[in-house]
Amino acid sequence: MGTEILGFREAPAQASRDSRAMVWQRASLLRSSEWLLVLYVAIAGVRAGVRGLYTVAALDACVPLVLFAIEATARNLRRKWIDIVRDWVALLFLLMAYWNVDYFARPRSDYAFEFRWIRLDQLLLNDWHGRALIEGIGPLAPSLLEFSYLILYVVSPLLLGAVYLLGGRKRVDVFLFTLLAGTLITYTLLPLFPSESPRLFFPGQDLPSYMSVFRSANVWLLDAADIRTSVFPSGHVTVAFSAAFAAMAALPNRRWLGRLLFVLATFVAINTVYGRYHFAVDGAAAFTVSLLGYGISRLITRPSNP
Repeated sequence: MGTEILGFREAPAQASRDSRAMVWQRASLLRSSEWLLVLYVAIAGVRAGVRGLYTVAALDACVPLVLFAIEATARNLRRKWIDIVRDWVALLFLLMAYWNVDYFARPRSDYAFEFRWIRLDQLLLNDWHGRALIEGIGPLAPSLLEFSYLILYVVSPLLLGAVYLLGGRKRVDVFLFTLLAGTLITYTLLPLFPSESPRLFFPGQDLPSYMSVFRSANVWLLDAADIRTSVFPSGHVTVAFSAAFAAMAALPNRRWLGRLLFVLATFVAINTVYGRYHFAVDGAAAFTVSLLGYGISRLITRPSNP
């Protein structure tokens, strides 16, 4: 039935158009970074539904509802702390998106990826003496690489805090969009390339000569909390370079921070191969995806939050 205005009954078609307009107006109030999350969970939800994972699909469908609820609360109450909660919820959903990948693991009939990719690694580590160069001065360089890999887990939240402190509060959406763009593209691609870490697929082969406390911590964390679906592209390398690009985008006047994070990301990329956490092609693909995410961010993001 239509709605009644000034004694006249509005046509159902017009009421439907108005309803759609109201939905679009509300949807447009989401941040660009939040729309990325909506797009990702829409893809993940369809994948889950096709595979009969209805509980996973239902949980994915809850993400947009939570984002809309937080947006409505922030708009109605106009409290700064709600906007800050909104920032951190995006990072929380990013972590959930990573673990969500394991639900889409594909059955494997062969292991061609691993046997093909290992050739480049052996060329870099053995034939071109990459491992010998890293270990040339003892445990210092290996420990530095493993430490860089370890602290990556706290880089994103620390960097969000840095955006607040360095005066970029109005650029939070730019930061989050750039970080999420590359990272969520990688999470979408991971199930398409079922593969296993060389550390696990080729146990005892081409391993580092040094076992530092940082490496022990990395191995423990990966064994306890890492996904098993795929290693291509590398999620660690994607996050590392996406964080560097996000700092450049959100804090253009603090170039030193972006450069520092770029160095850190390079160390992480090197360590994924040296530590046998990933194949070299995983890191190369991850850097490409991060660069793509940065390019998309430059085209889409706006300088302020809604």
